[in-house]
Amino acid sequence: MPNPAQESIPLTVPRRRRRPGVWLAVAGIGLFFLAFFLYPAFEILRGGLTDEQGCLTFAYMAEIFRNPVYLEGLANTAGLAVCTTLLAALIGVPLAALASRHDFPGKKWVTAGILAPMILPPFVGALGMQKLLGQYGVLNVLLSKLGVVSLAAAPDWLGSGGFWAIVAVEALHLYPIVYLNAVAAFANIDPTLHEAAANLGCTGFRRFRRITLPLVMPGLFAGLTLVFIWSLTELGTPLMFNYGRATPVQIFNGILEMGDNPFPYALVIVLLLASGLLYLLMRFTLGRRAYAMTSRAGTAAQFRPLRGLRGVAAAAAFGGVFLAAVLPHLALIGLAFAHGWRDTLLPAALTLEHIRNALGHPLAVPSILNSLRYASGALALALLLGVAIAWLTVRVRVAGSWLLDSLAMLPLAVPGLVLAFGYLAMCQKGRLFAFLDPIADPTILLVLAYAVRRLPYVVRAASAGLQQTSVTLEEAGASLGAAPFSVFRRITLPLIAANLVAGAVLAFSFAMLEVSDSLLLAQRADYFPITKAMYELSMLLGEGPALAAALGCWTMLFLGVSLLAASRLLGKQMGALFRV
Repeated sequence: MPNPAQESIPLTVPRRRRRPGVWLAVAGIGLFFLAFFLYPAFEILRGGLTDEQGCLTFAYMAEIFRNPVYLEGLANTAGLAVCTTLLAALIGVPLAALASRHDFPGKKWVTAGILAPMILPPFVGALGMQKLLGQYGVLNVLLSKLGVVSLAAAPDWLGSGGFWAIVAVEALHLYPIVYLNAVAAFANIDPTLHEAAANLGCTGFRRFRRITLPLVMPGLFAGLTLVFIWSLTELGTPLMFNYGRATPVQIFNGILEMGDNPFPYALVIVLLLASGLLYLLMRFTLGRRAYAMTSRAGTAAQFRPLRGLRGVAAAAAFGGVFLAAVLPHLALIGLAFAHGWRDTLLPAALTLEHIRNALGHPLAVPSILNSLRYASGALALALLLGVAIAWLTVRVRVAGSWLLDSLAMLPLAVPGLVLAFGYLAMCQKGRLFAFLDPIADPTILLVLAYAVRRLPYVVRAASAGLQQTSVTLEEAGASLGAAPFSVFRRITLPLIAANLVAGAVLAFSFAMLEVSDSLLLAQRADYFPITKAMYELSMLLGEGPALAAALGCWTMLFLGVSLLAASRLLGKQMGALFRV
């Protein structure tokens, strides 16, 4: 028989009281995604699949696959993505396997340094790579001093337009994403499975191939998919290496003609289809397998100590990768502080002139202030949407919440280059959002683009916090008569504050250093964000590259502090922010 006292004190907010607000929130979020995510994609499709009369046509798409220039760009872009992903996997997976199962001297320090490559956009690291591997770079100077080659006839390490240099720079920037996902996947394996396999005689590489690898494959593919999509549409690094035979650069160069030329639209459609299909394939195949076969370990993992030469070798593996990853950053720092650095291993003299001049340049300080303004607006919007989506999918569980969650994570599969091009398309004359013309003022578009691109980090951080917080605390507050908003503000928000701060720090930091959106949408110098200013400075003759390097040093310092704060707050959960 029901207890009257229990009926008089509801444990949750009644459905009739929460339903209007819930569905209003769902409708608002849906309209936002429709206007600023799906509609730009539709405009891209319309631009590449309709002729001058507005009739459906596949002629432009067909021409893309017939034109040797476009075919070469697609082939090179696919090659860059495949090679970058493979190299990132070759670096990240062995390190993750080593860190998740073994203990060795200095492990705390060398594993902490694994995030260091993420403190600078790869297109700025390209400046450092050019200083290392250029015709008169550090490597050739070293070889000439050793008598191996003559400096005048030194090899071109950036040959073939810099293909392998681009692969190296991007892989050394992106391998932490593979590492973080792989570490999380290895940590979720119950060690009793390994013990059972060992008892049956299955050890070593055989155990890794038949037990460990299948279990970590879903999580591993999540990281690899993100790296592949990222490198497939990376614009800044090929631009810095003057590698024009890549599809993103061809799209960028076609921007000025986009009002009359349909082929940039068709090229963007190809990239959109490639990244979208790959994302959906992973989401609905490996993603489902991840829930079915991978469970959190029921027994704490035992780290096997590595001592002596084995321990030194393990630490050296991490240290070697760390050194290779930060070499472009070190070269960038040297370029920023160098007073003359040509035909020598190290700068001839050091100076603070470039550091001071970078902040005094007409492009520098305004670009920093612009980026702060854009990133702050984007963060506020991302927090509002991200917390609402996490609440609706984790706590309320509205009908179709999986669709809402998928929409929130889909920006990871739609690269900044595609989204920015879509924004340009929807702001053409005669279009619905023509009043947001970026030539006049790109502020609103940049805020929207940054927010949409970084929304997944906030959603994942908020969802993780809600999943780890017992709902009984909120039910207790509701049972005492607190309004839903009061429960959220006074109980839920303080409990998930660390997760929100971590997600906000990452979203803000990466918004500050967003490349593709900034290069495409900011077209006037007084609205340049910091990444567009660095690109423009690097193109100047004379001390332009040094000024860009100095500005890059300031951004390295800023993002380094931000990532350190985020990793302190999230710890091992940090990898979840880079998971599709």
